[in-house]
Amino acid sequence: MKLPIFKYHPDPLATGSIEVSDEVCECCEKATGYIYSSTLYAQEEVEFICPWCIADGLAAKKFDGTYIDDYPLINAGLGESVVSEVCERTPGYNSWQQEQWQSHCNDACEFHGDAEKEELQALSGEALDSFLEKEMIKLDIWVNILAGYQKGSSPAVHKFKCRKCPEVLYTMDFD
Repeated sequence: MKLPIFKYHPDPLATGSIEVSDEVCECCEKATGYIYSSTLYAQEEVEFICPWCIADGLAAKKFDGTYIDDYPLINAGLGESVVSEVCERTPGYNSWQQEQWQSHCNDACEFHGDAEKEELQALSGEALDSFLEKEMIKLDIWVNILAGYQKGSSPAVHKFKCRKCPEVLYTMDFD
């Protein structure tokens, strides 16, 4: 069975947000072969949701929940349809702190998982300055972080790509 397409999270298998599983979805009550590996923020604790119930919004509606905090997207001035698509019909991602879904060019960005060390080492100029300022990290501290950086560990550096221009945005997350 082919996974649904998520325009703001193009490869949820690669990012680890969707995993192969025999578990039964608590929304549609089917074992689809895949399960969401992060959190649905809802009053009721929901452990297993299939990608199809995420994509069509059934799980968010049934459990009155969201996959991502909407505040950063609303604060960026994005329209209700974009905010709803990201928060109610797009797999979120695992983080130690509050997720911060990025936006650029008046749209939500695509989530591409944790950045590779090599791409972070290549950051320079305005891109590096902007990242360090946004994350409130001094250059000497960044050099130390980068020396020990390992994809999938703490600190995590999450990668987002603009859907309309070549801009790549990063956010940091510490446990």
